[in-house]
Amino acid sequence: MKDEEGLKLIKELLEIYDQGFIAQTLNDLGFDSWCRESINRWVKGKADRKLSHGEFEHLKSLLPKPFQEQGHEFRFIDLFAGIGGIRRGFDEIGGKCVFTSEWNKYAVRTYKANHYSDPEHIFNEDIREVTLSDREDVSEEEAYAHIDNLIPDHDVLLAGFPCQPFSIAGVSKKNSLGRAHGFECNTQGTLFFDVARIIQAKRPAAFLLENVKNLKSHDKGKTFKIILEALDELGYEVSDVNYDGPQDPKIIDAKHFVPQHRERIVLVGFRRDLDVHNGFTLKDIRKHFPENVTTFGEILEPEKEVDDRYILTPKLWQYLYDYAAKHKAKGNGFGFGLTGPNDVARTLSARYYKDGSEILVDRGWDMEAGFDDMINQGNRPRRLTPKECARLMGFDEPDESNFKVPVSDTQAYKQFGNSVAVPVFRAVAKMMKPRILEAKLKIEKRESKAA
Repeated sequence: MKDEEGLKLIKELLEIYDQGFIAQTLNDLGFDSWCRESINRWVKGKADRKLSHGEFEHLKSLLPKPFQEQGHEFRFIDLFAGIGGIRRGFDEIGGKCVFTSEWNKYAVRTYKANHYSDPEHIFNEDIREVTLSDREDVSEEEAYAHIDNLIPDHDVLLAGFPCQPFSIAGVSKKNSLGRAHGFECNTQGTLFFDVARIIQAKRPAAFLLENVKNLKSHDKGKTFKIILEALDELGYEVSDVNYDGPQDPKIIDAKHFVPQHRERIVLVGFRRDLDVHNGFTLKDIRKHFPENVTTFGEILEPEKEVDDRYILTPKLWQYLYDYAAKHKAKGNGFGFGLTGPNDVARTLSARYYKDGSEILVDRGWDMEAGFDDMINQGNRPRRLTPKECARLMGFDEPDESNFKVPVSDTQAYKQFGNSVAVPVFRAVAKMMKPRILEAKLKIEKRESKAA
């Protein structure tokens, strides 16, 4: 194997795994004489070395493979991508991801470990480098031209953008100069603004935006109203936009797909001029509910295979128990979530790494027994393992472990807590597909006539 090919492969792997892991995986298969230092020296050009064919093929297998080799039906981009939870459903329905943006370096490692990137694919860390939203000396026209140049053409835009407070006053000098207008004025200083700029510059046929349920009520509903007005101004028809009842179809609870209560707001929009919306409603997601939802017990690893470090220490368990008892006495509902095999778990959050209190695996603790006598017994609750978190979020099936987690437990918990429940967005992707393809065909016909 040529040196340059092996070196290129090693460098690609180092964007995901550390030198120790790469060396260990080679040594475990009998390819000895590798260590962290030998890899460092080779990458820095201080050692002349070749990978054998077996070594090369093994290391190559650590990289994700394309979901399908050819025949992609449409193209999409993945913004504020996290670890790719929204992307997976669109890969599965024949989409090709051509651009990804994610700023967290640990999330990027997990994303790259699990999602294939072909030579055409572009990876961006800070979306503001593309939208120029942090530049006050750039006109709207210059920003749009910059976006159009850096982001490939695509049919669908995906974005799980973070929610930030909207502040119209004092956001930019452009306002005082009278240069900004419409959504450019009203959404500046937020990450939604970057999404809106990309939509304006690239005009995708459709988009899917995801956020926390509270986005709808944030600032007495003003934030959500501004977002919907901006999307309308951009020329898109958003599904279920006028629905304001208690069972809003835009708010989807993952409990219908996985054993976890996790409500997220989902906005699906189609370009109005393409006339493909045709009554699209997220109410129809009910048709995609699985007949039998995986139980919490089914996502758990065999107890004998779970490392003891996931079991709460006596001190932490005592603290959580006392904390819950104190609030219970005051009539509050605050406390840990002890979850049994047939229960629906609470929402996994990014703070799970701190104490795991929202989802503790019940290992047979008797809440009615004397606590002081039982505190040191081995059946204290435990945290979920990262593998179990992957299953709870729908990245893996209960009996699988295909999703790679190349980061520490702390980072893994943050990533899964910030992610989405994959089956929810797999269902939405399937619902969107016919309209995406119809819109794509209409665009192609228009371009053909114009030519």
